[in-house]
Amino acid sequence: MSRRIQGPGAASGPAAQFAQAVEALRADYLPAAMPRVAVALSGGLDSMVLLRLAHAHGLDVCALHVHHGLSPNADAWRDHCAAAAAGLGILFDWRAVVVAKGKSGIEAAARKLRYAALGEMCRAHGAGVLLTAHHLDDQVETVLLQLLRGSGPAGLSGMDPANRAPGLLGDERLAMARPLLGVARADLERCARELGIAWVEDESNTDPRYARNALRHQVMPALAVAFPGYQQRVARSSAHTRSAQRLLDELGQQDLAACLAGDALDLARARLLSRDRIDNLLRHWFTTRRLAMPSTAWLAQMVAQILSARDDAQLLVEHPDVQVRRHRDLLHLVPHPPELAGLRDPDDAGIIDRHAQAFVWHGEAAIDFPDYGGTLHFDPAERGVDSAWLQGQSLAIDFRKGGERLRLAHNRPTRSLKMHYQASGIPAWERGRLPIVNAGVDLLFAAGLGMDCRHVADGPGRVALRWESATAAIPG
Repeated sequence: MSRRIQGPGAASGPAAQFAQAVEALRADYLPAAMPRVAVALSGGLDSMVLLRLAHAHGLDVCALHVHHGLSPNADAWRDHCAAAAAGLGILFDWRAVVVAKGKSGIEAAARKLRYAALGEMCRAHGAGVLLTAHHLDDQVETVLLQLLRGSGPAGLSGMDPANRAPGLLGDERLAMARPLLGVARADLERCARELGIAWVEDESNTDPRYARNALRHQVMPALAVAFPGYQQRVARSSAHTRSAQRLLDELGQQDLAACLAGDALDLARARLLSRDRIDNLLRHWFTTRRLAMPSTAWLAQMVAQILSARDDAQLLVEHPDVQVRRHRDLLHLVPHPPELAGLRDPDDAGIIDRHAQAFVWHGEAAIDFPDYGGTLHFDPAERGVDSAWLQGQSLAIDFRKGGERLRLAHNRPTRSLKMHYQASGIPAWERGRLPIVNAGVDLLFAAGLGMDCRHVADGPGRVALRWESATAAIPG
């Protein structure tokens, strides 16, 4: 390490803590040779010091900047970053993003776009690690904000020194590290002044309308007077909480393995657990499926319904990302179904459309039916419908109205679609969105079940109908 960075108190100063963090990163995330590292460079004090430390440490560094366009000074910040990187002989790249305020506010929207852009640039330049300049004061702010929001152990754990965040960076191979997390901002400012590092100030950092700024400028100075050194103690508490959360994650992983039945949760097994373990199990399940963490009130409502609903009840709990449904004592996470023009009257969302969509098959391999939520395939088959006969038919696709009957095999009886769906274990919420195909007055095909055997035979020139839903699956 360059002696220029060493100074009074270096054993515990920014340079020493940076070196320790890099060694921990090597041991925990990068057992092989250290790859190129990228520094998320905003131009502020923290990231400018981080860039200098990474360069002095002899790492293969590139500097990446995200231009949010939210400040009239954004161009000047970008130019400052570019000049700083050039002065050190470091590769510099930047991306512009357009931030639109979402449901969670402009800060959350900017953060999401910023990390996505940083992940894209890391991949473009072969960086295996992204270094961010979060420091001790940032950690304390995060923990206090989570405490004031009533968060549980996961929130009160604060930021990890290093982790993989594919949901943010878009790549499971990328590691994200915060090597300055144990360094106070005052020490970073002292280091910057000693080394003559220039930085820019973001005017939004003084805007008290943001909760983080209110903490930073009003609450934390008062805490420093009443409780000197409180930052280290808060950080120590968050480390203890992070350890407790790891134990909860291990328990959740064990319970999930014991209760999982395919993609669903076996409620008979889950009910054997204590209420706290059920809550932890469900939170862990949502985490593994990369879904937004449910609130305490939402979770309480869902668990109450799970434990008290009748066996035949059609349980449905809405979540921003999914629907939670129960079928045969299994709990399913189901994507929100799209609105289908073929299912609902566009003029009255509560009235079922009684008009089927007529079509003629001209030998295509597949036909898209967006109003019905998917694609109808015509697969060549040794056993199926005669293709010549099928091309001469007036066909219609529709959703079932009730009373339709289907015979799947000559040695099996003709039964209602409802009975077939029940026998096949198809959940009730899927049945109404599975289309049927008629040839004239005859039912030819029912999605999820198959073709009526009265039109099926062996021989050349035959096709089998197959329905493919366009509904996106939830990540497993």
